Amino acid sequence: MQINIDEYKEILKTKGYKLTNQRKAILNTIIENVHEHLSCEEIFNLVSVDYPEIGIATIYRTIQLFENLNIVVKVNFDDGFSRYEIKENTNDHHHHHLICLKCGNILEVELDLLESLENTIESQEAFYITDHNVKFYGYCKDCKDL
Repeated sequence: MQINIDEYKEILKTKGYKLTNQRKAILNTIIENVHEHLSCEEIFNLVSVDYPEIGIATIYRTIQLFENLNIVVKVNFDDGFSRYEIKENTNDHHHHHLICLKCGNILEVELDLLESLENTIESQEAFYITDHNVKFYGYCKDCKDL
């Protein structure tokens, strides 16, 4: 996944916000760990290594701002934490997740298998769908035979 931070800087600028050093550090941490689905606490632990002056409240406020601006998406894997991932394209649907019940590994599925279902729903129900979230639970290739 090729992510250009300038696109996110432009989103902030368009909405009247600056990409401060703190926001940039948080955004870079999310981008550098794009497949990790980090919680605010995990983002804080990673950011505070290089920026010990950043407090956890700053992380929460910044993540809330990023979520409101559609820069990140909140995901819930039923583990008691809200986790976040970068939204690569604000016009695309959210991808799906495969969650291993044994090791907890989370895999991303880029296929959008629900497009025809969405089209049917929109047509029949006059309902405009902006996104969906699907989680599949099972066992990854390393755990399925154990």
